[in-house]
Amino acid sequence: MKNTVFLNAKKLNFDNKMDFSNLDSFTKVTRYDTSTENEILDRVQDQNIVVTKELPLGSDLISKFPSTVELICEAGTGYNNIDMEAAKKKNITVCNVPGYSTDAVAQLAITFMLSLSSSLALQQTMIKQNNFDNFTKDLQVPHFEIKNKTLGVIGAGAIGQSVIKTALSLGMNVLVYNRSVKPIKDVKFVSLEELLKESDFVTIHCPLTDNTKHLIDIDKLKMMKTSSFIINTARGAIIKESDLIEALSKNIIAGAALDVQEKEPLDTKSPLFSMENVILTPHIGCKCIESRQRLIELLGKNIKSFIDGNPINVVS
Repeated sequence: MKNTVFLNAKKLNFDNKMDFSNLDSFTKVTRYDTSTENEILDRVQDQNIVVTKELPLGSDLISKFPSTVELICEAGTGYNNIDMEAAKKKNITVCNVPGYSTDAVAQLAITFMLSLSSSLALQQTMIKQNNFDNFTKDLQVPHFEIKNKTLGVIGAGAIGQSVIKTALSLGMNVLVYNRSVKPIKDVKFVSLEELLKESDFVTIHCPLTDNTKHLIDIDKLKMMKTSSFIINTARGAIIKESDLIEALSKNIIAGAALDVQEKEPLDTKSPLFSMENVILTPHIGCKCIESRQRLIELLGKNIKSFIDGNPINVVS
């Protein structure tokens, strides 16, 4: 039986409600809540499969992995935390778990859009500040319908397509920027520049790569309408955070909703925390209880397929 070590299971099982029993029939699993860099090398000894959840595995670390390690499985969709070249040099296969949180992340993106359209977060902030002007006077904040508004979707993968489906059902016009044009009914594929200029909301659903890092910088933000909002539930570094802060502080755009940040956890001194035109959440898009349990089931399929000699979801 192959040996599997989960180096930081608490990242996934932070509420102790996850069931890992599906793994026990075909692999011997050792789980650690967290692992420091020094602890990792000790814990991968005599292990065949290493599982991580957004845990950085750099070149220096992977190069010291024992020859027993055959597979690194990222317990999630993004795998930019793993040095792929180092894994290749050690002949270690790398796989990920795509699709487990598609509905949850799409739901969050739509939730952000609806909240921004009604200034919901700002209204709650005003109440906590004992400012009841929205109740005692005329409405003091923007409030508008999203029907017939334009949504720009960057990335038309599974999550992007789920967002598109919901947006169309809400009566929105949808523009899409993607590396390739896909047959999606009732949407228009455009350049990034056109999407930014025409959209009332821009939502990001592409992976973080060398090509997409800081894809949205101050020059791109200046292309957007001053009344528009940007939503990021993908990876923080797709937006250049310092440029976004500048754009928000100068009202170059109307606001932002960010489930991901360029550095996580976000520094508590970040200006983003005090901006009234910003909604921040701590990377919760993939953390629904249903999504996390689904992830464990799919993780098991990855490991079982690899053990059986038919690896799936290979990204290396």
